[in-house]
Amino acid sequence: MSREVVSYDDEGHVYEFAPDMDPVYTATDGESLTIETIDSLNKEIQTDDDLLDAIPEEVNAATGPIAVEGATPGDVLKVEIEDVRVNEDRGRVITAPGFGLLQDDDDIAHPATRVTHVDGDTIDFDGIDVDIDPVIGTIGVATAEETISTLIPHDHGGNLDTTDMTGGTTAYLPVFQDGAMLALGDSKAAMADGEMCGTGAEIGTDVDVTVSVVPDPDVELARPVVDTGAAIKSIASADTMEEAVELANRDVLELLRADHGMSKTEAYLFSSLVGGLEISQVVDPLVTVRNAVPSEHLSLPF
Repeated sequence: MSREVVSYDDEGHVYEFAPDMDPVYTATDGESLTIETIDSLNKEIQTDDDLLDAIPEEVNAATGPIAVEGATPGDVLKVEIEDVRVNEDRGRVITAPGFGLLQDDDDIAHPATRVTHVDGDTIDFDGIDVDIDPVIGTIGVATAEETISTLIPHDHGGNLDTTDMTGGTTAYLPVFQDGAMLALGDSKAAMADGEMCGTGAEIGTDVDVTVSVVPDPDVELARPVVDTGAAIKSIASADTMEEAVELANRDVLELLRADHGMSKTEAYLFSSLVGGLEISQVVDPLVTVRNAVPSEHLSLPF
């Protein structure tokens, strides 16, 4: 069965998530698509000699927006990520002034670049093979009120830089505007949890997804959730790690209460037995974390 291809070319991408977004394509509920993405640096970095003196104003191009028929505020957008494939022969890992976990370390060059050439199922980093394990860095929907750069993660999703956004997982996003307005990009051929230097191996990808609407969910979804098959993970972003982990834990409590009929106190106690806090990224304007509960202890209410 053929899939509609939605490409970043021409006007088919955004650098902001906003309340008022015009779709480049409208998908039917349950439609399968292939979404073509460009690397987060817009092909500006091709060799080790290409350096980034500052983070560009337009970064993390997200292909879309894609409207999904029937999605209305309060619904949940289900995005089954079936496959993520690199579509070019190189990735790039960079530092830039004022960006990254160790941006103030005088012994680390800012800027610096390493191009990681694709060789089959691996990328080459200075003669060291690293397995390709593609990740979608930016995935989100139209925001509730404010306009937010694709560099920034928030309740709508955005620059979550979460390694679980990959082939074989399912993302659930809150719907704030009619049509939901899905957009995604900023993929990496490989990336560690934390994204310490500020990037993974930034690369273009082709992403196969199926989008569907969950109307009137039993639990209001405030922020993204991802189902890896092995675990259900709430995802939260905030100014500090402490604020982010509190939000992620609160979101898990609501899911546990719905699944098990627990009081809030019981869910809180249980979360301390079966939950697990994980770091997504610590380098964007907001930090992002997730709280993972094994699927044997939690089923989603949508």
